[in-house]
Amino acid sequence: MRLETSAGPAEIELDVADRPRLLLLLTHGSGGGVDAKDLLVVRDRASAAGAVVARVVQPYRVAGRRAPGSVATQDAAWLEVVSQVRERFPDVPLVQGGRSNGARVACRTAVAAGAGGVLALSFPLHPPGKPEKSRREELLAASAAVDVVVINGERDPFGIPDAGDAAEVKIVPGQPHSFRAGFELIGATVDPWLSRWAA
Repeated sequence: MRLETSAGPAEIELDVADRPRLLLLLTHGSGGGVDAKDLLVVRDRASAAGAVVARVVQPYRVAGRRAPGSVATQDAAWLEVVSQVRERFPDVPLVQGGRSNGARVACRTAVAAGAGGVLALSFPLHPPGKPEKSRREELLAASAAVDVVVINGERDPFGIPDAGDAAEVKIVPGQPHSFRAGFELIGATVDPWLSRWAA
């Protein structure tokens, strides 16, 4: 599915439930795609919980760029996508999430989107080796308004949020920024939250 935004077209991979109980929008990291294994694990667990899952390829990636560019442009386009998908599924709770840069987008826009929760995979707390350039405020702003669930690898060079920065911060042992294992733990972490949000 292709949706037009002010930043260009976005592409949506949509998995529709027979009786939707939740709408979950997920997106990728800066140079990545929506077929990252952690996103697929979340999709599968959400589908099993009765969610409609929309995996969003943001306009800059559709255009072939690896960097998202302006935060304002990225967030505005994301909110336009959310609004258009929401029109198709208006009567169920909305949750949004993503991995890495996508987790930042989900946190920054959670309140404006009207999301009831955020799922942040590999939230990049700071650039590697630069803890002074913290993005913690993006996470805290979302956490002050909605339940945020963070899942980060133990060896993530982008840093790991503190336990108090979100409703839950799960650390996947031995994993870097891009998960290579621990997918059962990721699934087990999101299951109760998906059930709670769907209720």
